[in-house]
Amino acid sequence: MKARVLLVHGLWMRAPALLFWKRQLTKAGYEAEFFSYPSLFQSPETAMQRLRDMALAQPNTHLLAHSLGGLLTVKALDNTPEFKGKIICVGTPLRGSEVARQMAIKHVGKLAGLSLPLLCHGIVQIPKGLQVSVIAGIEPHGLGRLMHRFTEPNDGTVGLSETQLPGLAQHVQVKVSHSG
Repeated sequence: MKARVLLVHGLWMRAPALLFWKRQLTKAGYEAEFFSYPSLFQSPETAMQRLRDMALAQPNTHLLAHSLGGLLTVKALDNTPEFKGKIICVGTPLRGSEVARQMAIKHVGKLAGLSLPLLCHGIVQIPKGLQVSVIAGIEPHGLGRLMHRFTEPNDGTVGLSETQLPGLAQHVQVKVSHSG
């Protein structure tokens, strides 16, 4: 049985944004599927329940999630000991996003919709039992720079320190922007 990889998009995106990943994973022999959710208009809790159900529906499932999608994934699978797969977060502000906090302060938080609180607060630790790795970009080109002046390596939207938490299985930096 092929390993299954669920692809979870980030804010303002839809599943087809991850088509390149799906094609590459399929070529590599994985069964790749999209998980899509309306990131602005659906509560993260509703998306998390749907994601949890989908992840647990088939054994040998792993998740590859971009940005907000990574936060949803880690939170969705917290306290789910029956999940045995791996989670890879790409450009995910696990500690919360300073760009999102600035959006809230500057009263443009509506641009993040119902996901704003999750993006602002992130999570405090990697839940026990989950194997979570991060790929973080360090090419500072992105819309986040319009809201926040970074003083650390970043991908233009998420600061490097925002992607780091104790308990990560692995943390890799690559020279790409947030949407790169």
